[in-house]
Amino acid sequence: MATTARTTDRLLDAVQAGVTIYDLGRPLTVGMPQSPNHPPFGLTLPRRHGDMVRADGGSAANDLLVMGTHVGTHVDALAHVSHNGRLHGGVDAAAAQVGGRFEELGVHTVAPMIRRGVLLDVPAALGEESCPPGYEITPADLDATVCRQQTPVGPGNVVLIRSGWGRLFDDEDRTRYVGKDSGVPGIGADGATWLAERRVHAAGADTIAFECLPPGKGHSVLPAHRILLVDHGIYLIETLALEEVARDRVYEFTFLMVPLPLFGATGSPVRPLAVVSRD
Repeated sequence: MATTARTTDRLLDAVQAGVTIYDLGRPLTVGMPQSPNHPPFGLTLPRRHGDMVRADGGSAANDLLVMGTHVGTHVDALAHVSHNGRLHGGVDAAAAQVGGRFEELGVHTVAPMIRRGVLLDVPAALGEESCPPGYEITPADLDATVCRQQTPVGPGNVVLIRSGWGRLFDDEDRTRYVGKDSGVPGIGADGATWLAERRVHAAGADTIAFECLPPGKGHSVLPAHRILLVDHGIYLIETLALEEVARDRVYEFTFLMVPLPLFGATGSPVRPLAVVSRD
């Protein structure tokens, strides 16, 4: 017992001695931009203060939450995408979804992530504020970013790719971030293969679908999802807030993320953190 207490004290000392925490999750708000493929976020207040007042004057309010599991900042479980009827590892997708829950590859199987995180600020490497609409980030772009930052990507890392598109998330025109007509920047099949070859644990981006969306194509074809989720079992994290960490040029950090244990679900809202020492 004493050993546990001393260990806890050391962990707390390390935190209190000085770390900076970057919140990489987006606030969940009604009407926020999202993929049209998923149920929107809704929050209501069915029980209000004063609806019921206890004898001592106390009152409580509570909420009703309705949302898709791929809305806001979220992680894709391996059950999210299939190819030719198969999930990761050759699992039969039709059989796996009987009963409406994926017992084997659902998001409840995604362990909490405490890993080396790497931010790849691609526009900075290209000398731009943001990648153009519909721009495909190539392996050459990723190599150039790694070289500029001196942040090699290795096995087990969580790699977050900034395209600069995240600056549009709070735009008054909510359709700009979705980018159906304009397209959205991101990696394609070649970029996904680049990540898979480095055996990363998870990859994320500041866009709604992680990968490049050509103008006018929407979510019609998503090759990076197939390569990463189905072929290689690499988790995807979408709609990340990366502007602050990029502004401070924090390219390496401890990445923390815990999905909700939604048994059998294909994804989960998350609030990832990037933690760095001030030393």
